[in-house]
Amino acid sequence: MIQNPFLLSGYVSPEFFCDRKEETEKLISALHNGRNITLVSPRRMGKTGLIRHSFHFMEQESKEQCYLVDLYQTECLADMVAKMARAVIGTLDTKGKRMIKTLGSFFKSLRPVLSFDPYTGMPSVNIDIQPDSEEQSLAEIFAYMEQSGKRCYVAFDEFQKVADYDERNVEALLRSHIQHLTNVHFIFSGSQRHVLENMFTSSTRPFYQSTQLMTIDGIDEDAYYQFASTKLAHHGQQIDRETFAFAYNRLFGHTWYMQVLLNRLYEKRTNKIEIKDIDLIFREIVAENEASFQTLLRMLTPVQRKLLRAVAREGEAAEVTGKSFLSKHKLGAASTVNSAVKSLVDKEIVIDQNGKYSVYDRFLALYLTTD
Repeated sequence: MIQNPFLLSGYVSPEFFCDRKEETEKLISALHNGRNITLVSPRRMGKTGLIRHSFHFMEQESKEQCYLVDLYQTECLADMVAKMARAVIGTLDTKGKRMIKTLGSFFKSLRPVLSFDPYTGMPSVNIDIQPDSEEQSLAEIFAYMEQSGKRCYVAFDEFQKVADYDERNVEALLRSHIQHLTNVHFIFSGSQRHVLENMFTSSTRPFYQSTQLMTIDGIDEDAYYQFASTKLAHHGQQIDRETFAFAYNRLFGHTWYMQVLLNRLYEKRTNKIEIKDIDLIFREIVAENEASFQTLLRMLTPVQRKLLRAVAREGEAAEVTGKSFLSKHKLGAASTVNSAVKSLVDKEIVIDQNGKYSVYDRFLALYLTTD
């Protein structure tokens, strides 16, 4: 049973998912019409939730099967293949005898071991990947989906990790399989915009112009207010538009940070939520995280720290190497600041959205601007 409707992780149902109607329709329509998608947004903006939400509706069709494969903690092709195998194998045929026959016919390099739950009798599959057989295993997994009789959709979350694998041919290997699949379609999702855009828009890369590029930003303020005020009202709480707008603007509408705030407001059970109540929660969160914020700042160079504070004060900063910005914040030489901002973006401490910079962690930004 869901106690607090403002979820901080996972996906439950459309009831607890805010808006994204246009994005959901766009994503589903593209996949149903045979177009693969590259989905880009900053971390914690809600792209994984959007994928799960879209898959929720797609899987209501009996002939569709959806898989979310998180590549964030993968380091090589073998890790990726293992993740895919565990997600996919055994899901396209749940009848025991038929499953054994199907798995045996498809998988030579993988050793899928079928077992049955002693209480429910439901089959499950354990995967044993043989050494140095990753490429063949990948081909077998794709063949298993392609010939399943179902339309299959695979979302690779944090797909930019592939660019860091020790093997340098993984993009070309994936592309060589994907371009021949007619029954399997893909979402390539990630948070490092420049890396992903280079993978899919550079003419020298295997995935060049092979997908539809889609980006998501914060949830529309009006839609978010309707969602939040309705959930709070069911809990005997009220929040007016002005108060909600204060919170939304302070956090730039960044989905996860808004959810944290709303989750805590729900917990407080304050009948009429005012700006002072939101400020109190901000102070509590900043105090809880002060030690980790200080540790992060100690790991940065003096120029990086100074630049980070300047960006936080601006909220959203453009032309950070421009004369006006450098002079206002006493940052020194443009070349030094250019190196500092590149490092902060690479570390995902600062977000670069088409030349406009902001602090990724919205609570860190509050800490940096607290007198």
